[in-house]
Amino acid sequence: MKSNHEIDFRIYGEELQCVEIELDPQETVVAEAGSFMMMDQEIQMETIFGDGSQQTSGLMGKLFSAGKRLLTGESLFMTAFTNLGQSKKHVTFASPYPGRIIPMDLSSLGGRLICQKDAFLCAAKGVSIGIEFQKKLGTGLFGGEGFIMEKLEGDGLAFVHAGGMVVERELNPGEVLKVDTGCIVAFTSSVDYDIQFVGGIKNSLFGGEGLFFATLRGPGKVWIQSLPISRLAGRILSLATGPRREEGSILGGLGNLLDGD
Repeated sequence: MKSNHEIDFRIYGEELQCVEIELDPQETVVAEAGSFMMMDQEIQMETIFGDGSQQTSGLMGKLFSAGKRLLTGESLFMTAFTNLGQSKKHVTFASPYPGRIIPMDLSSLGGRLICQKDAFLCAAKGVSIGIEFQKKLGTGLFGGEGFIMEKLEGDGLAFVHAGGMVVERELNPGEVLKVDTGCIVAFTSSVDYDIQFVGGIKNSLFGGEGLFFATLRGPGKVWIQSLPISRLAGRILSLATGPRREEGSILGGLGNLLDGD
């Protein structure tokens, strides 16, 4: 018997997706602040301390659970949506940037999933949302985005979002996949995660990529995103603050002069 609430869902859209959760009477879904889109009238919205999981009990447990969320850059509080009506009701959550919403059935993934610290969107009540420190020295020193990750535990449904397209890979025992740290969305707990140095002075100086990448060693499932939000934000920032580049334009800088820039 599942300890988490069992919820039904439907995902709408292509590039800018939202997920509609169907709640039976007294069922609850928890979500990150800022992901709410709309809900039916008889759903009650309540701010809770920590993740509201059934695994967390007592004041100290709740304080510890909420404190861990601060390390991932998230709020101390989450929002719980409970159906107080007598029939099925719906609540909808939206992805914060273009990409995909991925439903994760934790009961079929070993009860534990490691994901990028900004990937969690919402989950059935009872799913525990904590942090996962990557313990290896290389990861700790150079991991960047991948050093502190979120840990989802339980036997219910959780939803994570990713930027751009998502590639799902099943790694065989001993099979290694090398990935940019920001492109990792999630992986099952059986996957071994580490950081590897990109060797070669020419690679380091002229490669145009980071000096380190993640290595994921099977067995297990991994989900990879084509457009991490950090990469998108960095490109927008560089275009907003630096001189404009006219890729493919014959006019180049002359075009900027003609349009007043």
